[in-house]
Amino acid sequence: MEREGTSVRLAGEQPIIADAQTVGRSQVEDFLYYEAHLLDRWLLNEWLELFDEDAVYLVPSTDNPHGNPDLELFLITDDMAILRARVKRLMSDNAHRESPHSLTRRFVTNVLVTRAEASQIEVTASFLVYRTRAGTTDFYVGHYENTLRISNGRLRFAVRKAVLDMEALRPAGTLSIIL
Repeated sequence: MEREGTSVRLAGEQPIIADAQTVGRSQVEDFLYYEAHLLDRWLLNEWLELFDEDAVYLVPSTDNPHGNPDLELFLITDDMAILRARVKRLMSDNAHRESPHSLTRRFVTNVLVTRAEASQIEVTASFLVYRTRAGTTDFYVGHYENTLRISNGRLRFAVRKAVLDMEALRPAGTLSIIL
């Protein structure tokens, strides 16, 4: 559908991208907003399609947000095999903390493209995730430090790092959702 010289795309539909240096902030924002849309609707298998095969999903500990996942304790250090297993468990009845699924609402803001090379883009963004379960609403606040890659003409995560800007996981106490 065309309107006054601009094309309208469906959510998640990306234009073909030649290289990272041609990607604008609005395309990166659309990608991150689409990711939030998938996560809030518990479309986790579709969410996995946003990752390259060698990608990692990281959540550092709250007391060492800039640590090295190879040397220090992280809350989550998933490669794609572990991430697929995490999604499979979360989508089953075996994830007792998330059965039935929590209601979540994600806010993604302050998106900055900090570096763009031929096939890779460094992106930071702030997030706020509200999680409601069993009559209680908790929140997680932090920022993303993502590395995106152009793969088959589409943006994909190479590194998806969610850094919590909290001193502890309280009041939530646990991290049973994907940030």
